[in-house]
Amino acid sequence: MTERRNDSAAWQAARQWQERARRARPSTAMSGPKLVMTWLLFGVMMILGTVIGLFFLLVGWLMLPLVRRRMKKRMEQMRADQATDIDEGFYADHRPGGTQQVLEGDYQVKE
Repeated sequence: MTERRNDSAAWQAARQWQERARRARPSTAMSGPKLVMTWLLFGVMMILGTVIGLFFLLVGWLMLPLVRRRMKKRMEQMRADQATDIDEGFYADHRPGGTQQVLEGDYQVKE
């Protein structure tokens, strides 16, 4: 008899749990038109994102020659500045009988 009471109490607890689960779930499913509109909105957003991405890709490709030209000019200017610095230093340090300071050490120029 005690088993029957425990059994019925367990069944009652299970029924109460099922009832709470039913109440927690939304009772209305998404309607057809609402579902179609959601998918259409998602599709439009995907297409719009793809178009914007392709636009930025195209802008980047169009800017490449301009950036390359600017970098080329900058490198030529740096090389010209460096060549000027080297020439000035070379002629100033190479006097007959003078000394020259270089990275490896001190040397004297022999005639």
